[in-house]
Amino acid sequence: MALEYALDIRKFEIELYWKRATYFWALIAVAFTGFFAVLASENIELKNFFAFVIGVIGFVFTWAWFLANKGSKFWQENWENHVDMLESATIGPLYKTILHRPNHELRLDELITRPAKISVSKLNQWVSFFTLLIWLTLLYVISSPFDFDESLSGSKVFIAFVGIISCSMMCCRGKTHLGAHRHKMRTRKSKIL
Repeated sequence: MALEYALDIRKFEIELYWKRATYFWALIAVAFTGFFAVLASENIELKNFFAFVIGVIGFVFTWAWFLANKGSKFWQENWENHVDMLESATIGPLYKTILHRPNHELRLDELITRPAKISVSKLNQWVSFFTLLIWLTLLYVISSPFDFDESLSGSKVFIAFVGIISCSMMCCRGKTHLGAHRHKMRTRKSKIL
């Protein structure tokens, strides 16, 4: 029974992982679209500032995606470890046993088409990290740090500060509490007359 629950919760965590990823992909795609639309516009007076604001928003969304990937992976592995622990007594080492093709000579077609031990969720983590670097590069490019004719505005500094504080708070205050809990419970009684 515990194994069934662990398998179901593991499956649920994987579903949530991809739902969260889709949510962040949509937010980040909108941020990229807005960023480049603002820069391409000729009718926006403060387009560099607005592009900077959108860039910081995109960076914060991508940082949240990066952390959500790590958190999702933590819980997925938690339930995979439960399955590893429980399955031997119930069904044998089915989940722990990996069957694979024997290795043959490396040919070009096999290099491209043969299966590989690659974690799809880890790939997604690397893509989120890459996207963070893209946002940093875009923010660097539009901030003109070496253009001494353009002064660094207080507004940009404030927006960057808010973005950094937001990302820091996600790291510091966004962690799951794994310590002891105390609960309050109140049960309401009702009856049909």
